[in-house]
Amino acid sequence: MKASRLNRIVHRWGSILIALPALCVLLTGIVLQLKKQSYWIQPGTQTGAERVPMLSFAEILDIAKSAPEAEIQSWDDIDRLDVRPGKGILKVRAKNRWEVQMDTATGDILQVAFRRSDLIESLHDGSFFHEGVKLGIFLPTALVLVVLWGTGVYLFFLPQLAKRKKRLTNNKPSQ
Repeated sequence: MKASRLNRIVHRWGSILIALPALCVLLTGIVLQLKKQSYWIQPGTQTGAERVPMLSFAEILDIAKSAPEAEIQSWDDIDRLDVRPGKGILKVRAKNRWEVQMDTATGDILQVAFRRSDLIESLHDGSFFHEGVKLGIFLPTALVLVVLWGTGVYLFFLPQLAKRKKRLTNNKPSQ
């Protein structure tokens, strides 16, 4: 079997096999490209009064509890803390995807907003579905996509290579 025919077969069937996961990665990737420009995807980062964090962990938990949307009752309800000393803020991300931004010096709540970017990122890498889907479908999709890229480049340049070979053969002086 010729390499060009094999490449076409691999390219055709590979693209069919990865169509849905690749579409999911592409669409969520487009949305994630806009996360800093869209507060609907990810809340904008506020700026606090002081650059030096002054709050204790107990104070952080008490302040986060005061934001009803976040539904925080204990540390078990918190997914992570994101401290930005340069901006003077601390982000408390609740497990229900609400984010509470507070001033690290005064403890004032600067913003409470729903954060969709983490959900979109989990769809993007396949972990939303299951760890097995991430590694068993999305990872092979990425590998097949690399192969499709290679076969596509080969198929793109194949006609140019054939023309060049033909031109070189036709221009050879006869003996």
